[in-house]
Amino acid sequence: MKKIFFLLLAPFFCFAQLPDYYPYYNNIDFSKTGNALKEQLATLITQTHVTQLTYTPDVWAALKSTDLDPENMQNVLLIYGYDDNDADTDNDRTRDKDLSCHTTSCNGLWVREHVFPRSLGNPNLEYAGPGSDAHHLRCIDSNMNSSRSNRRFADGSGQSATLPGTMFYPGDEWKGDVARMMMYMYVRYNSRCEANVVGSGSSSYSTFFDMPNIFLEWNTEDPVSIYEMNRNNILEDIQGNRNPFIDNPYIATMIWNGPSAEDTWGTLIQNIYAVENMYAYPTLTNGMVHLENLKEGYTINVYNYLGQRINTGINQNSVDLTGNVAGMYFIEISDTKYSKTIKVILQ
Repeated sequence: MKKIFFLLLAPFFCFAQLPDYYPYYNNIDFSKTGNALKEQLATLITQTHVTQLTYTPDVWAALKSTDLDPENMQNVLLIYGYDDNDADTDNDRTRDKDLSCHTTSCNGLWVREHVFPRSLGNPNLEYAGPGSDAHHLRCIDSNMNSSRSNRRFADGSGQSATLPGTMFYPGDEWKGDVARMMMYMYVRYNSRCEANVVGSGSSSYSTFFDMPNIFLEWNTEDPVSIYEMNRNNILEDIQGNRNPFIDNPYIATMIWNGPSAEDTWGTLIQNIYAVENMYAYPTLTNGMVHLENLKEGYTINVYNYLGQRINTGINQNSVDLTGNVAGMYFIEISDTKYSKTIKVILQ
């Protein structure tokens, strides 16, 4: 969501001026990347999720605080909405915060949107648990909620719209919000809320193909807004945990690659430079893979496509996959500070 982001947030995130919440991440080693960083963040946002909201009444009360319109605190913002000035109330962008619907007749009222649909969970998301995690629950017009239903997200442009093949585009203003919520849900709940289940298209950017490209692209194309930041702060007070991808979108780049998002703290990009010069060749091989620019002290591990560590010939400058089954392998190079994973294909 882009609105007023640069006006209000850009001065706040100048280099080396860290936000007040930064101590929340004191135990995270941001020299790590990929799965190593994702697992640390999963532990953090799970352990700090100390208050489990009830779907009713806790979530109703939370949304009346988290989703307030910064320009009119009497209103809530309605996700996927875009026009308050036409005759169609279904596409309203804002609505009086007290016009929530608690009956079966909800025309012109707002309800609670599971941005990660309950029916797409594995298994279905119960209300006591991920189904009541307010980090992915948003105010929405009742009829817009029905239009989105459990449609998977797909790329588009302009305003929100249903797309062929039971797909849904959230709109230019909301696609970044959606991406960062889906990243949070996947890291927080892992296989319960897989990003590939709710996002369509290729996942080729990520080493383990576990994050749709569109979410990584939306994360860069629609920067974090002051509304998202305020929401994150309020939810920390309510639930105890934060959404790291709102606090710094570049964390998604560190975990899943793809287009480089903004490092809003001005501190993370420098951590990556130490591992950028390490590379392997050939990545399409008959057995031998050569490693370049490794410094002394790095540990090398090799995993198959199932994530199982395999025993193979390894020295400081090469990995010998000869004799293994043809397919995709992952070479992980790490020390106590840095890590990098390289995909190779054994023919």
